[in-house]
Amino acid sequence: MDALARAEALTAYAAETADCVRCPLSETRTRVVFGAGDPDADLMIVGEAPGFQEDQGGTPFAGQAGEVLGRLLAGIGLQRDDVYVANVLKCRPPQNRDPLEFEIASCEPHLFRQVELVRPRVVVTLGNFATKLLSGRPSGITQVHGHEQEVALGATTVVLFPLYDPAAALYTPSMLQALEDDFSRLPALLGRASPPLSVPARAVEIEVTAPPVEDEAVAVGETIQLGLF
Repeated sequence: MDALARAEALTAYAAETADCVRCPLSETRTRVVFGAGDPDADLMIVGEAPGFQEDQGGTPFAGQAGEVLGRLLAGIGLQRDDVYVANVLKCRPPQNRDPLEFEIASCEPHLFRQVELVRPRVVVTLGNFATKLLSGRPSGITQVHGHEQEVALGATTVVLFPLYDPAAALYTPSMLQALEDDFSRLPALLGRASPPLSVPARAVEIEVTAPPVEDEAVAVGETIQLGLF
């Protein structure tokens, strides 16, 4: 299947999943957040699950975490449109709680189909859930971030590169330095030279503050889900 046929198949599959009812998250979501970006990307980025803004807008990694991701990509000469971004779960868990095992199992075929159609060379996993699922290992992200490994995802063999979730930088400033350092290795993993005059790592400056009150969970003092490490 050539790149055009794969892109068309990915679009068709997104339409199929728009009404997914594989798990009870279909009862509480606003919309399925399938994925976005280049359907023939060398780099695929996989996060945990949609948050409030993603659930409302339908695009993964919106809001502050998405801004961090965009600036980190810019630092290595890439834009969001150059990569493909998806999540382990396609629907937002209520109040941003951790994904449940049966929800991950229900959504796993969607993610593996995306990998099969995009055919990335490198898959970056952000945080614990994506890393454990795609590596098939129980090690947490704190232990394995920045350490690449070759894995077979269905019929596709990729370099898996676990990283902290950019949302972690919003709460823990030291995570930003780790993200910058790890991101700086991506051009080599992609088989590319580092971009000339790229944005220096420390130029990716983020004002580290708690996210604004954006939904009912935060408004009533619910615990913000931080299963990122």
